[in-house]
Amino acid sequence: MTEPILKLEGLKKYFDSTSGGIFNKKKGTVKAVDGIDLEIMPGQTVGLVGESGCGKTTVGRTVLKLYEPTEGTITFNGQDITHLSAHEMKPLRAQMQMIFQDPYASLNPRHTVGTLIGATFEIQGITPEGGVKQEVERLMERVGLNPEHVNRYPHEFSGGQRQRIGVARAIALKPKLIVADEPVSALDVSIQAQVVNLLDDLQEEFNLSYLFVAHDLSVVQHISDRVVVMYLGKIMEDAGKRDLFLAPRHPYTKALLSAVPVPDPKKSRTREKIILQGDLPSPMNPPAGCVFNTRCWKVQEQCRVEVPPLIQIGNGHRLACHFPEPA
Repeated sequence: MTEPILKLEGLKKYFDSTSGGIFNKKKGTVKAVDGIDLEIMPGQTVGLVGESGCGKTTVGRTVLKLYEPTEGTITFNGQDITHLSAHEMKPLRAQMQMIFQDPYASLNPRHTVGTLIGATFEIQGITPEGGVKQEVERLMERVGLNPEHVNRYPHEFSGGQRQRIGVARAIALKPKLIVADEPVSALDVSIQAQVVNLLDDLQEEFNLSYLFVAHDLSVVQHISDRVVVMYLGKIMEDAGKRDLFLAPRHPYTKALLSAVPVPDPKKSRTREKIILQGDLPSPMNPPAGCVFNTRCWKVQEQCRVEVPPLIQIGNGHRLACHFPEPA
């Protein structure tokens, strides 16, 4: 049986919230990621979705050890990397890469594109066949950029082109896993499809695994094999794409899917739309029991006192709900 390329067990990431000022007192603890279990197989794309503030970006950054986990284990390619130091992580960085949400913020404006992409080889001490400049030009061409623009600066490119630079940098060392943190949310809709199709092609070519963090469910539906729904630091539902979009079992998933625009006006008018009442609770003070109980229309007393376990309900479908939607 194939081993997962990434396995998370009981992963938690908490941040201390401070008052600032001279005394900088601790106000509380933000439970950004609160005990999640997740597996990604080689060549698979797992979409991680949820409202802003649910902890999905924190999961991506903790997986790559950009944040140190508070608790739990991270196993990458069969190796436990949870407690590895920055020095010990360096050789593994070539196999784990990230595509950031804002392509302009993640590119140093003082460096040319050639320098930015080529820096990955310099950091790892790798000299590609034919030299760095030739490899950078090849990478630029592979992601749909003109290799003649190797000496241009980031501000001379459009948003879509800058994201392609980020993609070129991420695939330069032929990684096994890429965490894509909302890679198309900052782009024009007409450009989004091009970048998503590029990621699809690269996955097929290099057998890449993606953790695709997003809030746009239509993009997630296009690119993902499996979809994981998060709410307030916890996984609510995890299922194959088809199962989740056709028959969501968690009330929160159902509410999310009801908000996805439908191109058919007739269907759009007749479709049930679920509007969640209230705001997302603070991750510093999450509700007792099921974290979704303050906004759920199916809430009962059990939901307010007992945390629902994330259990298998068949065919790789996992669910954390005391009173799920009917199959």
